[in-house]
Amino acid sequence: MTRFRPLIVVLCVIWAVEAVNLVLGHGLASWGILPRTLSGLIGIPLAPFIHGSLWHAVSNTLPLIVLGGLVSTGGRGRFREATVLSGVRSGAMVWIFARAAYHIGASGLVFGYFGLLLGRAVFERSIVSLALAAITVALYGGLVWGVLPSRSYISFEAHLFGLIAGVAVAWLERRLGATKGG
Repeated sequence: MTRFRPLIVVLCVIWAVEAVNLVLGHGLASWGILPRTLSGLIGIPLAPFIHGSLWHAVSNTLPLIVLGGLVSTGGRGRFREATVLSGVRSGAMVWIFARAAYHIGASGLVFGYFGLLLGRAVFERSIVSLALAAITVALYGGLVWGVLPSRSYISFEAHLFGLIAGVAVAWLERRLGATKGG
């Protein structure tokens, strides 16, 4: 159970922030990523914890539990590293390349975990990583469509850059010889 403690912490922070945000009429959105602005830099670490509505937070929670749980099978250290690196890299790419709008929500992390699990299968080619990728695709293969612009109020950029960041983290793990555990 301690293996999942960092994921539980992330989820608790998301829901604590959502409770405050609900009371504030979801006014925390201005703390999200606003691309290419100095004030938008604060959103890189904060945006995954801020959601635009109760439904937005709910819709990110289940994939975070499932995909975050699968990432957690690699150990607490690897989960923390994947969360920070995916979150910061995807947030930085959103800040640099995304359209001028506030980008908030944990979907960058969701797509980061998705990309990481698929990337680990490609780069590690172990039975465990292949099995986790198969589960990921079976449960969330449709996420791939989320990287396409579909609705103006959805940050497809966070989805796309989260996916790229997750694959990059898997590549770095392999390149740097990360060990399992933690």
